[in-house]
Amino acid sequence: MNQKAFQDYYPDHLSHCYGCGRLNAHGLQIKSYWDGDETVCTLTPQPHHLAIPGYVYGGLIASVIDCHGTGTAAAAAYRAQGRAMDTEPPFRFVTAALHVDFLRPTPIGVPIDVRATVAELKEKKVVVRVTLSAAGQVCARGEVVAVRMPESMMGG
Repeated sequence: MNQKAFQDYYPDHLSHCYGCGRLNAHGLQIKSYWDGDETVCTLTPQPHHLAIPGYVYGGLIASVIDCHGTGTAAAAAYRAQGRAMDTEPPFRFVTAALHVDFLRPTPIGVPIDVRATVAELKEKKVVVRVTLSAAGQVCARGEVVAVRMPESMMGG
């Protein structure tokens, strides 16, 4: 995609997360984008993301749902205020709750499609519903309750 991902707007000091940190050389570095009223992220799990031969480790699935959810929360907060994601003050969210239902094994080596919608949007809390699919089948569903990052964590 030619547009910048949500995570590309995160300040450097908040860009080290294993799942979504663009500055974490060993992380997933997921990229999330708007697609109408939902958000989308595509990632192809690598052989080292293995649970058992042929299938993705569940922790990776939870991580992707988590990070795509918090990125969606930030993007939704900016959108609700009609602001660009590079404007001040920054909106960053952390996970208050994560629920994942594993519906079927997720095959490894094929792209996974992660899509999210905002179920609830308040000033300091966003609830995001996420669906993870692979090979045309929904493999997991999740819900992320994201809360505004406390000032004490913002650093800088």
